[in-house]
Amino acid sequence: MPRISAATVADHRASQHAALLEAAMQILVAEGAAGLTPAAVGARVGLARSSVYRYFSATADILAQLVEDSIPRWAARLQAAAGEGTLEQRVRAFGAATLSFAGSRDYALLRAVASIDLPGECQDRIDQLHETMIEPLHAIAAEAGHAHPDLVAHLGWSMLGEGQRRLAAGGEQGVITETTIDVLCRAVLG
Repeated sequence: MPRISAATVADHRASQHAALLEAAMQILVAEGAAGLTPAAVGARVGLARSSVYRYFSATADILAQLVEDSIPRWAARLQAAAGEGTLEQRVRAFGAATLSFAGSRDYALLRAVASIDLPGECQDRIDQLHETMIEPLHAIAAEAGHAHPDLVAHLGWSMLGEGQRRLAAGGEQGVITETTIDVLCRAVLG
């Protein structure tokens, strides 16, 4: 019988699950999506591949669970950033928080997810979660009086995505951040 390292089996499983997610994120950051397999994740925490399948059905499931863990954290951060101040201050804070994502290890996760074909239900869920990240910008665009706030928010998100890509590629942080946020303000606030 396997040993548990917690007070209860449920606590042990939760701890193992968290360790597996952390191992998966480390692999993604170090090796990209190509290195992420149930066997590699298990090896990183000392579990056999067959044991990893108790937590994840496949590599796509590992990615989906990482997204479920990561995006709500970022969505809350973006919501908080865009929550106070004038409309311009809110847009600038949202833009800065979004651009900071490029320097986080979660950015590797979203790049990995974008690089593989996911099952339809996984992609649908990722799309739903993605919308939660854009929602604060949508609310600002609506408050600014745009006739099509959803379109404005998505176009603004695309601008921020380009800024993130340039930052992740090692571009000049100050110039990219300032220019991207200035253009975003003009687009969202008119």
